[in-house]
Amino acid sequence: MDNLSRAQTLIEALPYIRQFADKTIVIKYGGHAMAEQSLKEKFALDIILMKYVGINTVIVHGGGPQISQIMERMGIRPMFVEGQRVTDDETMSVVEMVLVGTVNKEIVGLINRHGGRAVGLSGRDGDLIQADPMKIYKYTGDERPPEIIDIGKVGKVSVVNEGVLKALEGSGFIPVIAPVGVGPEGQAYNINADLVAGAVAGELKAEKLILLTDVSGVMNSKDELIPSMTADTARKALEDGTVTGGMIPKLKACLRAVSNGVNKAHIIDGRKEHAILLELFTDAGVGTEIVR
Repeated sequence: MDNLSRAQTLIEALPYIRQFADKTIVIKYGGHAMAEQSLKEKFALDIILMKYVGINTVIVHGGGPQISQIMERMGIRPMFVEGQRVTDDETMSVVEMVLVGTVNKEIVGLINRHGGRAVGLSGRDGDLIQADPMKIYKYTGDERPPEIIDIGKVGKVSVVNEGVLKALEGSGFIPVIAPVGVGPEGQAYNINADLVAGAVAGELKAEKLILLTDVSGVMNSKDELIPSMTADTARKALEDGTVTGGMIPKLKACLRAVSNGVNKAHIIDGRKEHAILLELFTDAGVGTEIVR
């Protein structure tokens, strides 16, 4: 890239920097972007750049592959229902150990090492993420009640304590949240990171929610990228089976966010270098956007 091209890139970014200054953007960090060292470094630099141009960033991270890896080493077979990990007491112990004790600290350390000011949190810290048990309902026919599938200590977000996050943002810190919630009796719940990110974005009335994934975005029945969806078309994609597996909680998280006041939600390919900056600061953007 020559010097003129570099200057044009900065000029293209200027209106977006102006638009997002002093706004909050919630990012769900997961997939290959968390696994490959070069992508991890670039993610940290992207987050720090956003902070320095005045964007308040909140990170919610996943860690599914790391959890599954440790479970398999311990002889525990991972099981999933509609994209949710079945979580018994033993699995919950592994989830909390990996997400809070290992993954969260690694992300915080990486951002801080590159010049940022990150603080790691579990949803249990300060009752940040309060949760109720989640149940999965399986359709069994028009004339029969749905089957209730118990998936153990899997939670759904009931309350987000925004005061904790506002206090950190006001002090110039970048919150990094592990998706472990706290139940009414103080028990830990495993919560899908996409759903936590959507709930946090909605509570903070964030400008954007960005979900990093290992696919290009939401695909149609012909396996073609859908660049933009309204909330109505997103709901239809869930109802008619266009969206399956792990994309289900992602799209549900986006719907919760935009229905609670977030301007736009984005599902983008975290395998691309600087995918967040390309989405935020270029005219073309990447991935799928969900708008109200």
